[in-house]
Amino acid sequence: MDAPDLKSPQFYINRELSFLEFNQRVLEQCKDESLPVLERVRFLGISCSNLDEFFEIRVSSLKQRVELGSLDAGPDALGLQEQLAAIYGRATRLVEEQYTLLNNVLTPAMEAAGIRFVNPDNWTAEQARWLEEHFDKEVEPVLTPLALDPARPFPRIQNKSLNFIVHVKGKDAYGRNTTLAILQAPRSLPRIIRVPSESGRRDLVYLSTIVEAFVAKLFSGMEALGCYQFRVTRNSDLFVDEEEVDDLLRAVEGELAQRRYGEAVRLETAHDCPADLKEFLRDHFALTSNDLYQVDGPVNLNRLMAIYDLVDRPDLKYPAFTAGIPKRLQGVGDLFATIRQKDVLLHHPYQSFAPVTDFVRQAAADPDVLAIKQTLYRTGADSQIVDALVEAAQGGKDVTVIIELRARFDEAANIELATRLQEAGSHVMYGVVGYKTHAKLIMVVRREDGHLWRYCHVGTGNYHLKTARAYTDYGLFTCDEAIGEDLHELFLQLTSLTQVPRLRKILQSPFALHSALLEKIARETEHALHGRKARIIAKMNALIEPQVIHALYQASAAGVSIDLIVRGICALRPGIPLVSENIRVRSIIGRFLEHSRVYFFLNGGKEELYCASADWMERNFFRRVEVAFPIERRKHRERILHDLDIYLSDNTQAWELRADGSYARVQSNGTPPLNAQQQLLQEHAAPGQLNG
Repeated sequence: MDAPDLKSPQFYINRELSFLEFNQRVLEQCKDESLPVLERVRFLGISCSNLDEFFEIRVSSLKQRVELGSLDAGPDALGLQEQLAAIYGRATRLVEEQYTLLNNVLTPAMEAAGIRFVNPDNWTAEQARWLEEHFDKEVEPVLTPLALDPARPFPRIQNKSLNFIVHVKGKDAYGRNTTLAILQAPRSLPRIIRVPSESGRRDLVYLSTIVEAFVAKLFSGMEALGCYQFRVTRNSDLFVDEEEVDDLLRAVEGELAQRRYGEAVRLETAHDCPADLKEFLRDHFALTSNDLYQVDGPVNLNRLMAIYDLVDRPDLKYPAFTAGIPKRLQGVGDLFATIRQKDVLLHHPYQSFAPVTDFVRQAAADPDVLAIKQTLYRTGADSQIVDALVEAAQGGKDVTVIIELRARFDEAANIELATRLQEAGSHVMYGVVGYKTHAKLIMVVRREDGHLWRYCHVGTGNYHLKTARAYTDYGLFTCDEAIGEDLHELFLQLTSLTQVPRLRKILQSPFALHSALLEKIARETEHALHGRKARIIAKMNALIEPQVIHALYQASAAGVSIDLIVRGICALRPGIPLVSENIRVRSIIGRFLEHSRVYFFLNGGKEELYCASADWMERNFFRRVEVAFPIERRKHRERILHDLDIYLSDNTQAWELRADGSYARVQSNGTPPLNAQQQLLQEHAAPGQLNG
């Protein structure tokens, strides 16, 4: 039998359809009755947010390529129009299920827990009076109905904003027959409002429900025949020609202003919106029937996540926990002395992010520290790390910060951050033209006994306190001389004009990481071909790079045992005879977002294990500055391998990818249930601080 062509399109899953399958797995969490009800509601909001970004970035990109006449197809060979048609079919089913879950599962579950959404059919007379007064005092004053006629054209509609099209009858003050008006809900208005209710119950109402109930008050002397929600999603990918601009910060600022009004890519309307109004809206936004989604509920389910903060019910949320502190760091006053002894490994969120913040704070206050260099991709508001960097710069230390201005949807925050750091006296750079700086690095230069030492932190996740409580990531403190020298070379490369550095231990994109991974996969293949045990375990967010997939197929065909833990998109098809029968792919969806990247190679017993900032995607290998760093202490390697084994044994949160591109939830089949994230919490959270 001839060997199969491993580059054949039949062996590759389309990345867009794989993403929609990932979002289906997120949505499945809403059905899990073992989860607290407000967490299930939050997962519904996350699935909506994910889908929004998918249309803003991925679908808009496909549409642009169609307009440009592109004929390029990916490894799966699906044409652009085929992809758009398949996306519409799959996304339509996904949206229908979102609203079915909201109306038939989650709303009744919230009501059973004492949380009710009211509407004109069930609110009390007293609530009706309160809501009308609320409309008169808090809502109506900031609404501006805009009639549509030749003198008053269709207003500009912001991306993902809540709007209403109102069908009216009658003559206005000037005697004109007006039939349609547009009502835009300012973003200053909360989309969910608490309503006075009986003791022991929390009643809520959607802003859209209030507007629809009292919209007639905005059209005095006329009859409001109908009021229907709609929302438009627009292309939100920024375009900045970095080769042509003189000031990247100012160029990004200019593009941000236009993001709200990019080309329309999706229209959502209320399910009861009349056909003629839907067609009117669709025509106005130059969309097709395959861009229209009709919804039976609020047009932005993402807003449901506000319930989490509106309702103070810890019993309806995940149990609180206190992140643990490694024994070596407990009660430590001098982090530098501890790191000098040996490396320190952290696993967030199970272990606290506080040592990372303390590391920068201590460096800022230490008179022996001469310089601090750091990359920042996402940091969040009120960042303690940024506060420490400002303090260090103001205190006369040499502070260099590489800020990625193009971190998607964090551009405005990063512009503000860059300005603040510059005003404090820091050297602020925006990375390398044409490449996003996604590596997570801190280097502190300290004088000790007449010598300079480099203390480093390298990680898989952002220096962001909030996501450090919600995302799983690894971080390593080290003063290893070779790694310190590598980071020194990397920062030189990012801030000045140097040749490609020859790094001793770090693997860097866009130069060496991709080729190094291909070599390591090929090495495992050779071990298998020579009858030696061969093993690859890799954990990441996404796997779509064709050359890596091809190399993994070759390794599988040679007999290498391969386990892949891929949270999101995966273009590789596992379990195909003679191609990928030795590859298993699973996805973990749970309380925390799985974000860490780990690559393990058995290497004939000379094990290699790397943690990294990079997924196995073309953008990470070729269009970003990324770093993979070795885990060299045996204790740390064993610990990470132990963690990976827990993920591979999970039978409650795990999903297995099948060869047809679908996922099946892993069943316990009589074995004791194992929730990987809960197990890691129990192992690492502060003793006595894990409730439930």
